[in-house]
Amino acid sequence: MLLLFLIPGWTGVNERTLVAVKPDGVQRRLVGEIMRRFENRGFKLVALKLVQASEDLLRKHYWDLRSKPFFRGLMSYMSEGPMVVMVWEGLDVIKTARNMLGENNPADSLPGTIRGDFCVEVGRNVIHGSDSVESAEKEISLWFGQNELHCWVHNSRPWIYN
Repeated sequence: MLLLFLIPGWTGVNERTLVAVKPDGVQRRLVGEIMRRFENRGFKLVALKLVQASEDLLRKHYWDLRSKPFFRGLMSYMSEGPMVVMVWEGLDVIKTARNMLGENNPADSLPGTIRGDFCVEVGRNVIHGSDSVESAEKEISLWFGQNELHCWVHNSRPWIYN
């Protein structure tokens, strides 16, 4: 799956990233606020679903963390309830989304970031975002089928991008 595509006249790369509101964020009813922040920033939503993740899917998603001491707890936490999984598209969306999320440890996150505004401890940090183009490609293909990614015209694009 190719996620990077160039748009004539743009100086950056138009990307896609996976953003997932974790079970604690869904339970705390933060989904709308998080979506609002991405929409207000000018990013385009191209996929969205509410899902109760299977153990198999979570294991694939967090495979690189399997040797960490917190892996079992992470798997349990992510299985506690439904998640809202989204794909956002836009200019440098991966880097920008990571900045919007804040640090993994909420204590290190600045006010104005999602974790800085809504989280207290690492074990309940509300949201996940892809950290690179490679991880975005992998994660999007795990959570969404190709037919679930929608291409549509963002009518406000000329008001967001130069």
